[in-house]
Amino acid sequence: MQTAEIHRRWLDFFEKKGHTIVPSASLVSDDPSLMFTVAGMVPFVPYLSGLVPAPFPRATSVQKCIRTNDIEEVGKTPRHGTFFQMCGNFSFGDYFKEGAIRFAWELLTTSEAEGGLGFDAKDLWVTVYEEDEEAIALWKQHSTLPDERIQKLGKDTNYWSTGQPGPAGPCSEIFFDLGPEHGIDGGPATDDDRYVEIWNLVFMQYEVADVRSKTDFTILGELPKKNIDTGLGLERVAFIKQGVANMYEIDQVRPVLDRAAEIAGKTYGADHADDVRLRVIADHVRSGLMLIADGVTPSNEGRGYILRRLLRRVTLSMRLLGVEGPCFAELFPASRDAMSTAYPAVADDFDFISRAAYAEEKTFLRTLASGIQILDSAVDSAKDAGVAVTGDTAFLLHDTHGFPIELTLEIAEEAGVPVDAAVFTELMQEQRDRAKADAKAKKGQRADLSIYKELRGQGETLFTGYDELVHESRVLGIVLDGAPAREAHEGDIAEIVLSETSLFAESGGQDSDQGVIVGDGFEAEVLDVQKPVPGLIVHTVRVVIGTIGLDVRAETRVDADYRRGATQAHSGTHIVHAALREVLGQSAHQAGSYNKAGYLRLDFTHSDALSPETKSEIEEISNLAIRSDYDVVTREMPLDEAKALGAMALFGEKYGDRVRMVDIGGPWSRELCAGTHVSSSAEIGMISLISESSVGSTNRRVESLVGIEAFRNFAAERAIVQQLSGGLKVPRTELVTKVQDLGAQLRAAEKKIAALEAEKLGQRVPQLLASAEQLGGVRAVLASLGTVGSADDLRGLALTLREQLGSEPGVVVLAGEAGGKPVVIAATTQAGREAGARAGALVRVGAQVLGGGGGGKDDLAQGGGTDATKIDAALAEIRRSLGG
Repeated sequence: MQTAEIHRRWLDFFEKKGHTIVPSASLVSDDPSLMFTVAGMVPFVPYLSGLVPAPFPRATSVQKCIRTNDIEEVGKTPRHGTFFQMCGNFSFGDYFKEGAIRFAWELLTTSEAEGGLGFDAKDLWVTVYEEDEEAIALWKQHSTLPDERIQKLGKDTNYWSTGQPGPAGPCSEIFFDLGPEHGIDGGPATDDDRYVEIWNLVFMQYEVADVRSKTDFTILGELPKKNIDTGLGLERVAFIKQGVANMYEIDQVRPVLDRAAEIAGKTYGADHADDVRLRVIADHVRSGLMLIADGVTPSNEGRGYILRRLLRRVTLSMRLLGVEGPCFAELFPASRDAMSTAYPAVADDFDFISRAAYAEEKTFLRTLASGIQILDSAVDSAKDAGVAVTGDTAFLLHDTHGFPIELTLEIAEEAGVPVDAAVFTELMQEQRDRAKADAKAKKGQRADLSIYKELRGQGETLFTGYDELVHESRVLGIVLDGAPAREAHEGDIAEIVLSETSLFAESGGQDSDQGVIVGDGFEAEVLDVQKPVPGLIVHTVRVVIGTIGLDVRAETRVDADYRRGATQAHSGTHIVHAALREVLGQSAHQAGSYNKAGYLRLDFTHSDALSPETKSEIEEISNLAIRSDYDVVTREMPLDEAKALGAMALFGEKYGDRVRMVDIGGPWSRELCAGTHVSSSAEIGMISLISESSVGSTNRRVESLVGIEAFRNFAAERAIVQQLSGGLKVPRTELVTKVQDLGAQLRAAEKKIAALEAEKLGQRVPQLLASAEQLGGVRAVLASLGTVGSADDLRGLALTLREQLGSEPGVVVLAGEAGGKPVVIAATTQAGREAGARAGALVRVGAQVLGGGGGGKDDLAQGGGTDATKIDAALAEIRRSLGG
């Protein structure tokens, strides 16, 4: 049974049981405490916790998930994957244990011919919480399981909680028995790999508090509305139903594994180490494909860093299989073809996906080449000294260049040099400890969203600001210092929840409105407006006059000038986006934005820097659109209808069933957007592009001033031009030529000065040679030259002195201050190196004293530091290292 067919049967079964089918949410989680959607329940947490009223009594989904906390285990176990799909059925105060158990048994054991999954009951086991007699009785009632295959286990395995106060409850897990040839008898209680967990039924039954650990807490009582949350591992069921050994061999993953094996000339199953690498490649390519499809692009931070790590592990695994060149162009199409039946978007958006992946591969191959040079140098030095490659070097290669320790060990082993793996392991553990401490600190900083649960339960906050700037409302809630309050007094910083508001909450890239909230005897300055949970708008305010109480009249007043600027900037963002696509093609589309009054920033998919001519063209098209005074039309409609009209649904954005579609000039700019906009493009006034830069290997960023801020920028630049023109006494039309001439004259003067300084240094050669001393069997010239023009001057003089030393064993070490920083240069003759003198080692000795670092080859090396006052001490230390 194909994976997509299991997917289809799941949704079909539960839809027939009255469940609403909820499409998979993005892999990018809405939950601020999560980087990715890590479980099927994540999109339903606001409903399961009661934070937001559930819009349906029962629901089902097949949710895309990513987990990377144990990435090092991928490929080593039958069911460890970074990307996986979780089939879930959920009840929000509707059916409970009886329904969940009955549905699970029916779907699992109904024959394939009748639409079920066709498991043989004799292959199934279940576990239940040891005190949950109700669940045990229900399994006996609704299944054909004998008593010995219903096992009781403790809280550590069969009790679910978040680890925080709130809902919790027992769970029941369903296992498939692979058979006696795969392990010992005794059922899931043995924790043997023979028994594969395929489905977990969580019964959210109790309210817990005073949580001391996962298994130690106080049960306050039963929840007024009990919920069901279940999760079936789609890949686990697939590898069982397809009769293969693990999740890497199922139909959605195996094609990538086979293509990688073909490229590498390997036979899957012939070598365990190669098999692990092939499974890593298959898993990570699929994960990369799905992450990019959900708008994640490679970067050095957050989600982008995780994606980058996955892609680089693919390249490194291919290298360990003997493939040193690019191969993503072979692997990603194989994954696309395997996944597109279940997720058509990976085929529709493959142009964008492939460009992002291929660009990252190209970048990393360059990084890999430079890393190998570092490792080769470290291996050569270690070999000459008869020591191991240091753990510090191995860690640097891992942390900075993405080298797994296996690759470092392999290259070093080929050269017959060991690696200090113990120090590497210590450094890795220190890094993990720092990361855990940082994550714990960040977790402690997050707001407790439970304080908004009761407020959200009173209904959604109605936003009226599309049509008005002033609106009368009532105060529904006050939060002070993270806790509910009845009043906020003059001087307090408080969060205020109203029944309605005309103040825009930050979303969709648009910053929040500025304004005030006023009422009888009070006035509050609005500092921020946010949506901490869906449907609830919270105003952060400073009370400037009086006291705000609950259930009093309050009037929201938006700062009209600020809103005008904000609408200009947001509509301007749409116009720049349309202009970019007109100039660069349809493959350039938004990858993030931010706008506020007078300013916009737009990230877009494009790998190359924009030329000045291209930037000017984009700016001109944008301003021509403004001059054309296009109508800006906003309409609400079903999402499918908007997409049929060609509206752009942007990467990383999440949309409900009904959306707002914003047209500027009809279809020229047509996007889904919930922000505020001008009524015609001429109201934007002016757009001035002020910056274009890179934000990753596949994304660029443009920044622009808008409206009056754009005019002020032009006026400031005009004033600068007038000052320069007047000071240089040339008309504006000749100003560029004049500045270029002055620049050429300056460069010529600097070149002449540098030549004179080099000549002056060269005159010191006889004196320096005369100062040479015998140290440890070499003739050594060690000197501090004071302030020099540049490190190049020192290097040139050192090479001249080395040449003068001829064939005798010689060393030259010169130090000086260049640009306010100490510099040290070392050069050795061939005979000097044969006598044991190494330029790189000498430089490192001196640089350590100077508070810096350095390195190079044995014949020539350069170092530096931060403390020029220690130059003499550095030379003295180098003298001692030579035996002086």
